[in-house]
Amino acid sequence: MSKKIITLGEIMLRLSTPGNTRFVQSDSFDVVYGGGEANVAVSCANYGDDAYFVTKLPKHEIGQSAVNALRKYGVKTDYIVRGGDRVGIYYLESGASMRPSKVIYDRANSAIAEANPADFNFDEIMQGADWFHWSGITPAISDKAAELTRLACIAAKKHGVTVSVDLNFRKKLWTKEKAQSIMRPLMQYVDVCIGNEEDAELCLGFKPDADVSAGHTDAEGYKGIFMQMAKEFNFRYVISTLRESFSASHNGWKAMIYDGKEFYTSKRYDIEPIIDRVGGGDSFSAGIIHGLLTKATQGEALEFAVAASALKHTINGDFNLVSTEEVESLAGGNASGRVQR
Repeated sequence: MSKKIITLGEIMLRLSTPGNTRFVQSDSFDVVYGGGEANVAVSCANYGDDAYFVTKLPKHEIGQSAVNALRKYGVKTDYIVRGGDRVGIYYLESGASMRPSKVIYDRANSAIAEANPADFNFDEIMQGADWFHWSGITPAISDKAAELTRLACIAAKKHGVTVSVDLNFRKKLWTKEKAQSIMRPLMQYVDVCIGNEEDAELCLGFKPDADVSAGHTDAEGYKGIFMQMAKEFNFRYVISTLRESFSASHNGWKAMIYDGKEFYTSKRYDIEPIIDRVGGGDSFSAGIIHGLLTKATQGEALEFAVAASALKHTINGDFNLVSTEEVESLAGGNASGRVQR
């Protein structure tokens, strides 16, 4: 029985420089679509779930192209409202080795940023849903989008839907003071909180006892903060990815989950070379959602999510285009990369 999963947010036109070229040397851009919650919906659709993406997009052809990009991978677009003036854009320059990737946003006044509560019937959208996922990017887009997020959370709770958040702090969209003023009150609706150490500090004001910037992702340093967060906000699960960033092309990757009783740390993946890490966190969120809905234990759910997101780092574009079987194979220890004949 497939699950009904709802995600709410912005899908953008992504213009990326070909290969590892710099903005100033590129004469053309590769076009794909992507955005936090849209990426989650695509992953969940790939796993066979009924994934619905909720947003507002213009009626013109670029808006339609964004809708088509979702439909191509099986995402249900029934709740996408048409209207507004523009599709948000972001430009991506892929880094390599010691040169980091760069993102430039051109998303002000996009259709979803200007959307009104009257555009959406969240009561109808949440009917029969199993899960609702949003990220900290959506309320950061605009005050209107923050209000939409709040109303969607209220409707989800009314219908007994599990709510997850990926804290996803974006310093180019808002300050930590503004983030905390909006995000902390929204946590009352959240069952599953996903975020790395930086997100937890900037969005919610919690700081782990670990020097993460120096590459120390010792899970012990996270246990105290996980317990504090679970206690303050009554989360059912607190989950964090633990990324070791050796370079733009080489990361260590693992994660940790806490269910209020036990901590579980996943196995670690050494990802080198990274093909495209944009969407890595979203692929993790989707893996956790699918894992918690289908697996017997939180440990199995976490291993599924970490394997899924490790695979995303090898795929161009925002979307994680892998099947359940491919994720299960990697989670089960098949990481050789040998040709499948």
